[in-house]
Amino acid sequence: MLDLTKLARQMQGISQHLTLEAAASRQRLERAQQFFIVAKTQQAELVQRQEKWRDRITFNAATPVEPLSTCIDLPIPPACHTVIATDGSQIAPNHHEIAYCYLINVGRVMLHYGQSLHPLLDSLPEVFYQPEDLYVSRQWGIRTEEWMGYRRTASEASVLAELACNWVNQREVDKGKKMLSALSPVPNPQSPVPTLAMVDGSLIYWFLEQLPGEARDRILPPILEAWDALREAGIPIMGYLSASRSSDSLNFLRLPACPHPVPDCMTHCPGQTDRAPCQVFDPLRDTFLWASQLQPGQRSTLWRSSARILDLYGEHQIYFCYVHVGTEIARVEVPAWVAENPEKLDSALSLMLAQVQKGYGYPVALAEAHNQAVVRGGDRARFFALLEQQMIKAGLRNVGTSYKEARKRGSIA
Repeated sequence: MLDLTKLARQMQGISQHLTLEAAASRQRLERAQQFFIVAKTQQAELVQRQEKWRDRITFNAATPVEPLSTCIDLPIPPACHTVIATDGSQIAPNHHEIAYCYLINVGRVMLHYGQSLHPLLDSLPEVFYQPEDLYVSRQWGIRTEEWMGYRRTASEASVLAELACNWVNQREVDKGKKMLSALSPVPNPQSPVPTLAMVDGSLIYWFLEQLPGEARDRILPPILEAWDALREAGIPIMGYLSASRSSDSLNFLRLPACPHPVPDCMTHCPGQTDRAPCQVFDPLRDTFLWASQLQPGQRSTLWRSSARILDLYGEHQIYFCYVHVGTEIARVEVPAWVAENPEKLDSALSLMLAQVQKGYGYPVALAEAHNQAVVRGGDRARFFALLEQQMIKAGLRNVGTSYKEARKRGSIA
Protein backbone atom coordinates (compact mmCIF):
# COMPACT_ATOMS: atom_id res chain seq x y z
CA MET A 1 0.00 0.00 0.00
CA LEU A 2 1.33 3.42 -0.95
CA ASP A 3 1.88 5.81 1.98
CA LEU A 4 0.80 9.16 0.53
CA THR A 5 1.83 11.07 3.66
CA LYS A 6 5.46 10.06 3.27
CA LEU A 7 5.31 10.53 -0.47
CA ALA A 8 4.05 14.13 -0.19
CA ARG A 9 7.33 15.17 1.50
CA GLN A 10 9.21 14.34 -1.69
CA MET A 11 6.94 16.31 -4.03
CA GLN A 12 8.56 19.68 -3.25
CA GLY A 13 11.97 18.41 -4.32
CA ILE A 14 10.55 17.06 -7.55
CA SER A 15 8.89 20.37 -8.43
CA GLN A 16 12.11 22.30 -7.82
CA HIS A 17 14.04 19.88 -10.01
CA LEU A 18 11.50 20.18 -12.83
CA THR A 19 11.66 23.99 -12.68
CA LEU A 20 15.44 23.95 -13.10
CA GLU A 21 15.20 21.36 -15.86
CA ALA A 22 12.66 23.48 -17.76
CA ALA A 23 15.02 26.48 -17.71
CA ALA A 24 17.91 24.31 -18.93
CA SER A 25 15.72 22.90 -21.72
CA ARG A 26 14.91 26.41 -22.93
CA GLN A 27 18.63 27.18 -23.17
CA ARG A 28 19.31 23.97 -25.09
CA LEU A 29 16.43 24.75 -27.45
CA GLU A 30 17.85 28.21 -28.15
CA ARG A 31 21.22 26.67 -29.05
CA ALA A 32 19.52 24.12 -31.27
CA GLN A 33 17.59 26.85 -33.08
CA GLN A 34 20.81 28.74 -33.73
CA PHE A 35 22.50 25.71 -35.28
CA PHE A 36 19.29 24.96 -37.19
CA ILE A 37 19.57 28.35 -38.90
CA VAL A 38 23.20 27.60 -39.78
CA ALA A 39 22.32 24.14 -41.07
CA LYS A 40 19.65 25.53 -43.39
CA THR A 41 22.26 27.63 -45.20
CA GLN A 42 24.80 24.77 -45.38
CA GLN A 43 22.50 21.78 -45.85
CA ALA A 44 24.02 20.40 -49.07
CA GLU A 45 27.56 20.64 -47.71
CA LEU A 46 26.57 19.03 -44.39
CA VAL A 47 24.85 16.13 -46.16
CA GLN A 48 27.99 15.54 -48.23
CA ARG A 49 30.17 15.58 -45.11
CA GLN A 50 27.83 13.19 -43.37
CA GLU A 51 27.91 10.77 -46.30
CA LYS A 52 31.69 10.97 -46.63
CA TRP A 53 32.41 10.41 -42.93
CA ARG A 54 29.47 8.12 -42.14
CA ASP A 55 31.72 5.24 -41.07
CA ARG A 56 33.60 7.52 -38.65
CA ILE A 57 30.57 9.16 -37.03
CA THR A 58 29.61 7.41 -33.81
CA PHE A 59 26.17 8.97 -33.27
CA ASN A 60 22.96 8.21 -35.16
CA ALA A 61 22.09 11.25 -37.30
CA ALA A 62 19.30 11.13 -39.86
CA THR A 63 19.71 12.65 -43.34
CA PRO A 64 17.27 15.31 -44.60
CA VAL A 65 15.94 14.59 -48.09
CA GLU A 66 14.08 17.90 -48.33
CA PRO A 67 15.08 21.47 -47.41
CA LEU A 68 15.25 21.93 -43.64
CA SER A 69 12.87 24.87 -43.93
CA THR A 70 10.11 22.57 -45.19
CA CYS A 71 6.76 23.10 -43.45
CA ILE A 72 4.00 21.59 -45.58
CA ASP A 73 0.28 21.85 -44.87
CA LEU A 74 -1.28 18.40 -45.01
CA PRO A 75 -4.17 17.93 -47.45
CA ILE A 76 -7.75 17.37 -46.36
CA PRO A 77 -8.55 13.63 -46.40
CA PRO A 78 -11.25 12.33 -48.76
CA ALA A 79 -14.62 11.54 -47.24
CA CYS A 80 -14.36 7.93 -48.41
CA HIS A 81 -11.40 6.00 -46.98
CA THR A 82 -10.38 3.03 -44.82
CA VAL A 83 -7.92 2.77 -41.92
CA ILE A 84 -6.59 -0.56 -40.65
CA ALA A 85 -4.57 -1.07 -37.46
CA THR A 86 -3.24 -3.80 -35.20
CA ASP A 87 -1.78 -3.86 -31.71
CA GLY A 88 -0.75 -6.67 -29.42
CA SER A 89 -0.78 -7.75 -25.80
CA GLN A 90 0.22 -10.90 -23.99
CA ILE A 91 0.03 -13.11 -20.92
CA ALA A 92 3.59 -13.84 -19.85
CA PRO A 93 4.66 -17.35 -18.80
CA ASN A 94 4.68 -17.92 -15.06
CA HIS A 95 6.03 -21.00 -13.26
CA HIS A 96 3.54 -20.38 -10.43
CA GLU A 97 0.51 -20.76 -12.71
CA ILE A 98 -1.21 -24.05 -13.47
CA ALA A 99 0.76 -24.44 -16.72
CA TYR A 100 3.89 -22.84 -18.15
CA CYS A 101 2.71 -21.21 -21.38
CA TYR A 102 2.13 -17.78 -22.83
CA LEU A 103 -0.52 -16.09 -24.93
CA ILE A 104 -0.25 -13.40 -27.60
CA ASN A 105 -3.41 -11.45 -28.40
CA VAL A 106 -3.43 -9.23 -31.51
CA GLY A 107 -6.19 -6.65 -31.73
CA ARG A 108 -7.56 -5.96 -35.20
CA VAL A 109 -9.42 -2.82 -36.29
CA MET A 110 -10.70 -1.79 -39.71
CA LEU A 111 -12.65 1.46 -39.89
CA HIS A 112 -14.52 2.49 -43.05
CA TYR A 113 -15.55 6.09 -43.64
CA GLY A 114 -18.10 7.24 -46.23
CA GLN A 115 -18.77 3.67 -47.43
CA SER A 116 -21.76 2.48 -45.34
CA LEU A 117 -19.76 -0.52 -44.12
CA HIS A 118 -19.59 -2.00 -40.64
CA PRO A 119 -16.23 -1.67 -38.84
CA LEU A 120 -14.18 -4.66 -37.76
CA LEU A 121 -13.11 -4.75 -34.12
CA ASP A 122 -11.84 -8.06 -32.78
CA SER A 123 -8.71 -9.90 -31.68
CA LEU A 124 -6.78 -13.03 -32.60
CA PRO A 125 -5.41 -14.95 -29.59
CA GLU A 126 -2.71 -17.60 -29.92
CA VAL A 127 -1.38 -19.84 -27.15
CA PHE A 128 2.24 -21.03 -27.16
CA TYR A 129 2.97 -24.14 -25.10
CA GLN A 130 5.27 -26.34 -27.20
CA PRO A 131 8.86 -26.72 -25.93
CA GLU A 132 10.24 -25.12 -29.10
CA ASP A 133 8.10 -22.03 -28.37
CA LEU A 134 9.00 -21.84 -24.68
CA TYR A 135 12.68 -22.70 -24.64
CA VAL A 136 14.09 -22.04 -28.14
CA SER A 137 15.31 -18.56 -27.18
CA ARG A 138 17.43 -19.80 -24.28
CA GLN A 139 20.10 -21.08 -26.65
CA TRP A 140 20.77 -17.43 -27.52
CA GLY A 141 20.60 -16.20 -23.93
CA ILE A 142 17.19 -14.58 -24.42
CA ARG A 143 14.59 -14.92 -21.70
CA THR A 144 11.24 -16.36 -22.73
CA GLU A 145 9.47 -13.14 -21.66
CA GLU A 146 11.63 -11.10 -24.03
CA TRP A 147 11.24 -13.59 -26.87
CA MET A 148 7.46 -13.42 -26.43
CA GLY A 149 7.61 -9.65 -27.05
CA TYR A 150 9.62 -10.13 -30.22
CA ARG A 151 7.19 -12.75 -31.48
CA ARG A 152 4.33 -10.36 -30.76
CA THR A 153 5.92 -7.67 -32.97
CA ALA A 154 6.14 -10.11 -35.89
CA SER A 155 2.55 -11.27 -35.31
CA GLU A 156 1.23 -7.70 -35.36
CA ALA A 157 2.84 -7.08 -38.77
CA SER A 158 1.64 -10.37 -40.25
CA VAL A 159 -1.94 -9.92 -39.05
CA LEU A 160 -2.00 -6.34 -40.33
CA ALA A 161 -0.85 -7.36 -43.81
CA GLU A 162 -3.27 -10.29 -43.97
CA LEU A 163 -6.21 -8.14 -42.90
CA ALA A 164 -5.37 -5.32 -45.33
CA CYS A 165 -4.69 -7.56 -48.31
CA ASN A 166 -7.87 -9.58 -47.74
CA TRP A 167 -9.84 -6.34 -47.64
CA VAL A 168 -8.34 -5.12 -50.92
CA ASN A 169 -8.92 -8.47 -52.62
CA GLN A 170 -12.53 -8.61 -51.43
CA ARG A 171 -13.07 -5.08 -52.64
CA GLU A 172 -11.78 -6.03 -56.10
CA VAL A 173 -14.08 -9.07 -56.19
CA ASP A 174 -17.08 -6.93 -55.26
CA LYS A 175 -16.14 -4.38 -57.90
CA GLY A 176 -15.95 -7.11 -60.53
CA LYS A 177 -19.41 -8.40 -59.59
CA LYS A 178 -20.86 -4.91 -59.91
CA MET A 179 -19.31 -4.49 -63.34
CA LEU A 180 -20.73 -7.82 -64.55
CA SER A 181 -24.20 -7.00 -63.27
CA ALA A 182 -24.21 -3.49 -64.71
CA LEU A 183 -26.49 -2.76 -67.66
CA SER A 184 -23.74 -0.94 -69.55
CA PRO A 185 -21.26 -3.30 -71.24
CA VAL A 186 -18.35 -1.07 -70.21
CA PRO A 187 -19.21 0.58 -66.89
CA ASN A 188 -17.04 3.34 -65.48
CA PRO A 189 -14.49 1.83 -63.07
CA GLN A 190 -14.70 3.04 -59.50
CA SER A 191 -11.78 4.98 -58.15
CA PRO A 192 -9.77 3.09 -55.51
CA VAL A 193 -10.61 3.84 -51.89
CA PRO A 194 -7.60 5.36 -50.06
CA THR A 195 -6.45 2.91 -47.38
CA LEU A 196 -3.89 3.25 -44.60
CA ALA A 197 -2.33 0.54 -42.41
CA MET A 198 -1.09 1.78 -39.02
CA VAL A 199 0.94 0.36 -36.15
CA ASP A 200 1.70 1.88 -32.78
CA GLY A 201 5.39 2.69 -32.38
CA SER A 202 8.48 2.71 -34.52
CA LEU A 203 9.10 0.72 -37.69
CA ILE A 204 12.78 0.64 -36.73
CA TYR A 205 13.07 -2.39 -34.49
CA TRP A 206 16.10 -1.47 -32.43
CA PHE A 207 15.97 -4.66 -30.39
CA LEU A 208 17.13 -6.58 -33.46
CA GLU A 209 20.62 -5.11 -33.08
CA GLN A 210 21.30 -7.10 -29.93
CA LEU A 211 19.92 -10.39 -31.25
CA PRO A 212 22.14 -13.15 -32.67
CA GLY A 213 21.72 -13.67 -36.41
CA GLU A 214 19.82 -16.94 -36.03
CA ALA A 215 17.32 -15.38 -33.62
CA ARG A 216 16.93 -12.29 -35.81
CA ASP A 217 16.14 -14.49 -38.81
CA ARG A 218 13.03 -15.74 -37.00
CA ILE A 219 11.66 -12.26 -36.34
CA LEU A 220 12.61 -9.88 -39.17
CA PRO A 221 11.73 -11.95 -42.30
CA PRO A 222 8.01 -12.29 -41.40
CA ILE A 223 7.85 -8.53 -40.87
CA LEU A 224 9.48 -7.76 -44.22
CA GLU A 225 7.24 -10.29 -45.95
CA ALA A 226 4.22 -8.52 -44.51
CA TRP A 227 5.51 -5.20 -45.79
CA ASP A 228 6.10 -6.74 -49.22
CA ALA A 229 2.48 -7.83 -49.30
CA LEU A 230 1.29 -4.34 -48.34
CA ARG A 231 3.45 -2.77 -51.04
CA GLU A 232 2.05 -5.13 -53.69
CA ALA A 233 -1.48 -4.31 -52.53
CA GLY A 234 -0.73 -0.57 -52.74
CA ILE A 235 -1.49 0.04 -49.06
CA PRO A 236 0.95 2.35 -47.23
CA ILE A 237 2.06 1.31 -43.76
CA MET A 238 2.82 3.90 -41.11
CA GLY A 239 4.33 3.79 -37.64
CA TYR A 240 2.91 6.44 -35.29
CA LEU A 241 4.98 7.57 -32.29
CA SER A 242 3.34 9.73 -29.65
CA ALA A 243 5.64 11.52 -27.17
CA SER A 244 8.67 10.46 -29.21
CA ARG A 245 12.04 10.61 -27.47
CA SER A 246 14.08 10.37 -30.67
CA SER A 247 16.84 12.85 -31.49
CA ASP A 248 17.79 11.75 -35.01
CA SER A 249 17.21 15.14 -36.65
CA LEU A 250 18.84 17.06 -33.79
CA ASN A 251 21.92 14.85 -34.21
CA PHE A 252 22.22 16.19 -37.77
CA LEU A 253 22.78 19.62 -36.17
CA ARG A 254 25.83 18.19 -34.39
CA LEU A 255 27.63 18.40 -37.76
CA PRO A 256 27.69 22.24 -37.84
CA ALA A 257 28.31 22.19 -34.07
CA CYS A 258 31.45 20.06 -34.50
CA PRO A 259 34.58 22.18 -33.69
CA HIS A 260 36.89 19.92 -35.71
CA PRO A 261 37.68 20.27 -39.44
CA VAL A 262 35.94 16.96 -40.22
CA PRO A 263 33.39 14.93 -38.22
CA ASP A 264 35.80 12.08 -37.50
CA CYS A 265 34.50 11.03 -34.08
CA MET A 266 36.76 7.99 -33.81
CA THR A 267 39.88 10.15 -34.13
CA HIS A 268 38.93 13.41 -32.42
CA CYS A 269 36.49 12.19 -29.75
CA PRO A 270 37.18 8.51 -29.03
CA GLY A 271 34.90 7.17 -26.29
CA GLN A 272 33.18 10.56 -25.83
CA THR A 273 29.83 9.95 -27.50
CA ASP A 274 27.91 11.52 -24.59
CA ARG A 275 30.54 14.13 -23.69
CA ALA A 276 31.65 15.23 -27.14
CA PRO A 277 31.93 19.01 -27.78
CA CYS A 278 29.20 18.78 -30.44
CA GLN A 279 26.75 17.34 -27.90
CA VAL A 280 25.26 20.68 -26.89
CA PHE A 281 21.58 19.72 -27.05
CA ASP A 282 21.34 16.52 -24.99
CA PRO A 283 18.87 15.52 -23.60
CA LEU A 284 16.74 17.74 -25.88
CA ARG A 285 14.46 15.78 -28.22
CA ASP A 286 13.41 16.38 -31.81
CA THR A 287 9.86 17.20 -30.83
CA PHE A 288 10.97 20.31 -28.90
CA LEU A 289 12.71 21.72 -31.97
CA TRP A 290 9.87 21.02 -34.38
CA ALA A 291 7.29 22.41 -31.98
CA SER A 292 8.94 25.79 -32.56
CA GLN A 293 8.88 25.36 -36.36
CA LEU A 294 5.51 23.80 -37.22
CA GLN A 295 1.95 25.03 -37.14
CA PRO A 296 -1.01 22.68 -36.51
CA GLY A 297 -1.65 20.51 -39.54
CA GLN A 298 1.88 20.85 -40.93
CA ARG A 299 4.62 18.30 -41.43
CA SER A 300 8.36 18.82 -41.22
CA THR A 301 11.21 17.92 -43.49
CA LEU A 302 11.30 14.30 -44.60
CA TRP A 303 14.31 12.44 -43.15
CA ARG A 304 16.00 9.16 -44.00
CA SER A 305 17.05 7.19 -40.94
CA SER A 306 20.67 6.05 -40.74
CA ALA A 307 20.13 3.35 -38.11
CA ARG A 308 22.57 0.48 -38.66
CA ILE A 309 19.89 -2.15 -38.32
CA LEU A 310 18.26 -0.84 -41.51
CA ASP A 311 21.06 -2.46 -43.51
CA LEU A 312 19.01 -5.65 -43.06
CA TYR A 313 15.75 -4.09 -44.28
CA GLY A 314 16.62 -4.24 -47.99
CA GLU A 315 14.25 -2.05 -49.99
CA HIS A 316 12.26 -1.11 -46.89
CA GLN A 317 14.51 1.72 -45.69
CA ILE A 318 12.72 3.89 -43.12
CA TYR A 319 11.93 7.58 -43.57
CA PHE A 320 10.26 9.82 -41.02
CA CYS A 321 8.89 13.28 -40.47
CA TYR A 322 7.30 15.20 -37.63
CA VAL A 323 3.69 16.33 -37.76
CA HIS A 324 1.95 18.94 -35.64
CA VAL A 325 -1.30 17.08 -34.98
CA GLY A 326 -2.73 19.87 -32.83
CA THR A 327 -2.17 18.28 -29.42
CA GLU A 328 1.50 17.34 -29.85
CA ILE A 329 4.34 16.83 -32.29
CA ALA A 330 4.09 13.25 -33.48
CA ARG A 331 6.82 11.30 -35.24
CA VAL A 332 5.58 9.39 -38.27
CA GLU A 333 7.63 6.65 -39.95
CA VAL A 334 7.08 5.06 -43.36
CA PRO A 335 9.11 2.71 -45.58
CA ALA A 336 10.94 4.03 -48.66
CA TRP A 337 8.27 2.93 -51.14
CA VAL A 338 5.80 5.22 -49.38
CA ALA A 339 8.18 8.16 -48.80
CA GLU A 340 9.35 8.18 -52.43
CA ASN A 341 5.78 8.40 -53.72
CA PRO A 342 4.59 11.97 -52.93
CA GLU A 343 0.95 11.21 -53.70
CA LYS A 344 0.90 8.11 -51.50
CA LEU A 345 2.76 9.93 -48.70
CA ASP A 346 0.38 12.90 -48.71
CA SER A 347 -2.63 10.57 -48.70
CA ALA A 348 -1.26 8.55 -45.78
CA LEU A 349 -0.47 11.64 -43.73
CA SER A 350 -3.88 13.17 -44.37
CA LEU A 351 -5.63 9.97 -43.22
CA MET A 352 -3.38 9.85 -40.15
CA LEU A 353 -4.22 13.43 -39.20
CA ALA A 354 -7.94 12.72 -39.60
CA GLN A 355 -7.52 9.73 -37.27
CA VAL A 356 -5.90 11.93 -34.64
CA GLN A 357 -8.73 14.45 -34.87
CA LYS A 358 -11.36 11.72 -34.58
CA GLY A 359 -9.49 10.24 -31.61
CA TYR A 360 -9.18 13.59 -29.76
CA GLY A 361 -5.38 13.66 -29.89
CA TYR A 362 -4.46 10.06 -30.74
CA PRO A 363 -5.37 7.93 -33.79
CA VAL A 364 -8.70 6.28 -33.05
CA ALA A 365 -7.80 3.11 -34.98
CA LEU A 366 -4.68 2.57 -32.85
CA ALA A 367 -6.57 3.27 -29.63
CA GLU A 368 -9.28 0.76 -30.56
CA ALA A 369 -6.69 -1.83 -31.63
CA HIS A 370 -5.08 -1.49 -28.21
CA ASN A 371 -8.45 -1.87 -26.48
CA GLN A 372 -9.14 -5.02 -28.46
CA ALA A 373 -5.70 -6.48 -27.68
CA VAL A 374 -5.28 -5.67 -24.01
CA VAL A 375 -5.63 -8.63 -21.64
CA ARG A 376 -7.26 -7.47 -18.42
CA GLY A 377 -7.29 -9.19 -15.07
CA GLY A 378 -10.65 -10.84 -15.69
CA ASP A 379 -9.49 -12.09 -19.11
CA ARG A 380 -6.39 -13.59 -17.55
CA ALA A 381 -8.43 -15.40 -14.88
CA ARG A 382 -10.83 -16.79 -17.48
CA PHE A 383 -7.92 -17.94 -19.66
CA PHE A 384 -6.38 -19.98 -16.86
CA ALA A 385 -9.80 -21.26 -15.76
CA LEU A 386 -10.41 -22.55 -19.28
CA LEU A 387 -6.94 -24.08 -19.33
CA GLU A 388 -7.61 -25.76 -15.99
CA GLN A 389 -10.83 -27.29 -17.29
CA GLN A 390 -9.04 -28.74 -20.29
CA MET A 391 -6.25 -30.18 -18.14
CA ILE A 392 -8.73 -31.85 -15.77
CA LYS A 393 -10.71 -33.18 -18.73
CA ALA A 394 -7.47 -34.68 -20.06
CA GLY A 395 -7.05 -36.61 -16.81
CA LEU A 396 -4.33 -34.51 -15.16
CA ARG A 397 -4.35 -34.32 -11.36
CA ASN A 398 -3.18 -31.79 -8.79
CA VAL A 399 -3.96 -28.94 -11.17
CA GLY A 400 -3.60 -25.56 -9.53
CA THR A 401 -1.38 -22.58 -8.85
CA SER A 402 1.62 -22.64 -6.51
CA TYR A 403 1.15 -21.87 -2.81
CA LYS A 404 3.03 -18.60 -3.33
CA GLU A 405 0.66 -17.41 -6.07
CA ALA A 406 -2.40 -18.50 -4.13
CA ARG A 407 -1.19 -16.68 -0.99
CA LYS A 408 -0.48 -13.47 -2.93
CA ARG A 409 -4.02 -13.46 -4.29
CA GLY A 410 -5.60 -13.78 -0.84
CA SER A 411 -3.82 -11.35 1.47
CA ILE A 412 -5.20 -10.99 5.01
CA ALA A 413 -3.85 -7.44 5.35
